[in-house]
Amino acid sequence: MYRNGRVMQAGVRAGAWSLALLPMWIGTCFAQDAGTDPALRDRIEAQGRKLDAMRSRMAEQLAELEQMKRDLAAQEAQYADLRKAVGLNSLDEARGGSAAVATAADPPPPSSSHTVAASPVGRRPAEDERPPEVAPIFDQPGVLTPRGKLIVEPSYQYGYSSSDRVALVGYTVIPAILIGLIDVRQVKTTTQTAAVAFRYGLTNRMELEVRVPYVDTHTDTISREIFTGTAQDSLYTTSGKGIGDIEATLRYQLNDGGADKPYYVGWIRAKSRTGRDPFDVTTDCITRCLENFTGTGLPLQSPTGTGFYSAQAGVTWLYPSDPVVFFGNVSYLHNFERSNVSRHVLGEGTQFLGDVKAGDIADVSLGMGLSLNEKASISVGYDQSFVGRTTQNGKSVPGSARVTLGSLLIGGSYRFNDKETLNVTLGVGVTRDTPDSTITVRLPITL
Repeated sequence: MYRNGRVMQAGVRAGAWSLALLPMWIGTCFAQDAGTDPALRDRIEAQGRKLDAMRSRMAEQLAELEQMKRDLAAQEAQYADLRKAVGLNSLDEARGGSAAVATAADPPPPSSSHTVAASPVGRRPAEDERPPEVAPIFDQPGVLTPRGKLIVEPSYQYGYSSSDRVALVGYTVIPAILIGLIDVRQVKTTTQTAAVAFRYGLTNRMELEVRVPYVDTHTDTISREIFTGTAQDSLYTTSGKGIGDIEATLRYQLNDGGADKPYYVGWIRAKSRTGRDPFDVTTDCITRCLENFTGTGLPLQSPTGTGFYSAQAGVTWLYPSDPVVFFGNVSYLHNFERSNVSRHVLGEGTQFLGDVKAGDIADVSLGMGLSLNEKASISVGYDQSFVGRTTQNGKSVPGSARVTLGSLLIGGSYRFNDKETLNVTLGVGVTRDTPDSTITVRLPITL
């Protein structure tokens, strides 16, 4: 536009000089005839007035061209400010040069898989190598860490669950008449987990994560001691705190997604048993272990780990469909069997349990995210897990049953700046075996 304005300005100036010299030439050629022919003199005067009007019009056009030049300069300044605001200038400096504004006469730059093409301001690029960012509500984030970048993510989770248990210890002789005792228990558990996760981008498609949790759990059991026949409730409290099970996860982006094209991220996770083992804590006596004393059969301390090595594999997918992003996850966790397991029971010594294996877990989750503006987004989803039965010496443990855990998840994300983002997730249990509520706060920080 600026180049065309220069050409037009030069043409206008040349026309103005031609119009200025034209009356002088006419006056020279017809000077003698004008004195003798009044009609010719009138025509010359009329032509002179027309030329004066044309000169005035030319002057107005020149003034308009000058105003157009000033407007164009202002637009170029606004464009430079916009490039700086969206970070294009820093991107050009990282490449070692400044980006040039393409014109109709300039040839297009050669395409390259390592070149990020600048898109019009205010419009998202049609193709992007990274999946879209949404408020994470599952354990598996959907956006991989760029190559060479380190993200430190401190997090805090608060969970509360309550359950009721009624056990009939005795036998019946006729319906509705029980000879024996009834064991009624209310168990209320509060768990707080503070964790630090470190994510490092090995490549643009692969990242490694290590997570170190610290667990503080507190359990209150309201019950009536069995074998005594008492009608008074008693409160039994256990607690435990310490390092939990450390985890390591490797993620890899499987394909090149884009607008209306899904992204697939495969991942594998290995979990240790660095937390306090459930079989290492001392259990209260189950039967009358001392004179005039009846035990509860409950652990004297709460464990901070699962007690089993585990391996988990899964696939996370994201499907951007402006203005929302659909996402989900499918995974399977395998708990490895432990051999020669034993536990210590107060007043009864060591009990040998043999080979114990916790049930495997299949997990399916689905959700959607909506971006509210450049900084805030919300997500809703549902997560369901299927837990298998626990086995001992190759046989299912009596009382162990398959469990279904379902949670409704609502999350929000707010980006403070390019390096810090706050994520908050609320989980509500929809099945009896699921914790009643969990609140998770995460603050990923890019170093």
